Amino acid sequence: MPDDGAVLAKPIQRSDSTKPSQKPMAATDRPEAADTAAKSAPQADMQSMTNFADYLVDAAQRNILFLDTLRQRANNMLEHERQGLPPLLNFKYEEIADATEFDPPTNYKLLKILEVDDVCIEECLDLEKPPVMIIEPRAGHGAGIGGFKRDSEVGIALHEGYPVYFVVFAPEPVPGQTLADVLHSLRRFVETLRALHGGKAPILYGNCQGGWAAALLAADCDGTSGPVVMNGSPLSYWAGEPGANPMRLAGGLLGGSWITHFLSDMGAGVFDGAWLVQNFENLKPESAIWRKYADLYLDVDEERDRFLEFERWWGGFYRLSREEILAIVENLFIGNQLEQGLVELCHGCVVDLKKIQSPLVIFASFGDNITPPHQALGWLPVVYKTTEELKAADQRIVYLINQHAGHLGIFVSAKVARFEHRAILESLDKIEALEPGLYEMRIDNPTGDPDCDKDQYMVRFEPRRVEDISFDYPKDAFENVKVVSEVGESIYAHFFSPWVRAWANPATAEAFRWMHPMRTTRYMYSEKLNPFMAIVATAAEMAEKARWRVDPHNPYRKAERHAVDAVEAGIKRVRIARDNAGEQIFDRLYNHPPSQPWMFSPQAPRHEDNGAG
Repeated sequence: MPDDGAVLAKPIQRSDSTKPSQKPMAATDRPEAADTAAKSAPQADMQSMTNFADYLVDAAQRNILFLDTLRQRANNMLEHERQGLPPLLNFKYEEIADATEFDPPTNYKLLKILEVDDVCIEECLDLEKPPVMIIEPRAGHGAGIGGFKRDSEVGIALHEGYPVYFVVFAPEPVPGQTLADVLHSLRRFVETLRALHGGKAPILYGNCQGGWAAALLAADCDGTSGPVVMNGSPLSYWAGEPGANPMRLAGGLLGGSWITHFLSDMGAGVFDGAWLVQNFENLKPESAIWRKYADLYLDVDEERDRFLEFERWWGGFYRLSREEILAIVENLFIGNQLEQGLVELCHGCVVDLKKIQSPLVIFASFGDNITPPHQALGWLPVVYKTTEELKAADQRIVYLINQHAGHLGIFVSAKVARFEHRAILESLDKIEALEPGLYEMRIDNPTGDPDCDKDQYMVRFEPRRVEDISFDYPKDAFENVKVVSEVGESIYAHFFSPWVRAWANPATAEAFRWMHPMRTTRYMYSEKLNPFMAIVATAAEMAEKARWRVDPHNPYRKAERHAVDAVEAGIKRVRIARDNAGEQIFDRLYNHPPSQPWMFSPQAPRHEDNGAG
């Protein structure tokens, strides 16, 4: 017999078949279990209400602090513009040369880094090392991406004992300055540094646009520059992976360079860099337009300072002259003439990349959807048909591939700066000593620590062949884009540009600049333009004093994060569909015959004809 109170595994059937059989007693049917359940239900409800109340307080405070952060960003942006948009360097510096005094003049300046963390640079310099000249990208933003943090390209170069110089530029171009004028100024900077450092050729360190500018400079300097490091720098503009690098199609989808000419005319001869920044954000909206702000809202206490630091640089929009931006778009982005040796900067002056005598280091990343390895390396088999031709030119080219860093991460990431950029600088003497040829730089780091000591990681240079670098793309289609662009630009320049220039003037250009959505969506949060934000500032002070942070395991907090992830995934799906549609439209317009049929073309069955309902 079982003990009293035990639950039987099998019910006992009554002998009297007219009475219902007895069912097993469930756990909740027991008196003591029912009492426990009755007590736990209100406790669970109470805990849920407490979690929800905690979440509401935390969410309300985060909303206020989020809006206040946007207010601070707007005020920082307005103050930065009031100061004249100076370079955002985290290092003390002095001006060495001002290109506005050159003939021809440009808006460039050469700065010497003097001090970091109140430590005089002279105490840690290695006088035997050549100077490093960092060339900033001029792609819509101001100067500072290579040095607005301590752990940056500037900081690492200083740590390695190099004298560091920084090339910056003013927000406004010199009227009518050309790409040739800019290259002339950079060459004067190289000559200045050679004179200051006993004839040592400076190392050219270029980021993105600054990288291909360094390549143009090295090709023009006849061996007077040292090694050239190009970080995320496109030289083969048509190359890319379908569906992954849509920016290379922009020229064809917009009808060519005429729209750049039109925007420059509307700006009274000046092209607003905010358009370039907007294109960058639209390239990956799930990150630039959603996730960046969602992360700020979710963890505003930890993310606020980092967000404001980056946005000080991101929100500083610089301008380019009409002549300069048209030369860049027509010759490089749409024309792709750099790798073909067809860029004519001035009459009789054609850039030939074969003239580069300095060793080249190419740093690219597969996580970079703006300058993928295709565009960073695709020019090599065009300029050097074979490995033997590269060796015969007595050239040394080394490339380093990161698997995950995004475009900005190549320049901004502190981890990348402390590891890859440090490894590059520490290996330059080995690179110069290599036999002529093509090499892949491989870094073995068993510790996985980006701050590991020099003897804890090893750099290898593995020989590669130029013939193995092959990135297939529809060259004929891009040639058609070039023709369409030339025709469209000619029509606009002759029939429409004179009318737009007659209408535009400095006042309308300034109004046009202020109304740009990249500015208005930021200015609107400043109390200087939106009085309501003064209330937000006061509320933010109160929220800071009474800050109530919810437990990260709060179920409503978890649900909030899941919702943010779901929205990001949805935007990503829309973006992928947009990019795929753009690939198909581009293919249909410029590839003759198209490489792929339309989704509903006669060659492919329609949705209603394939039995799908």
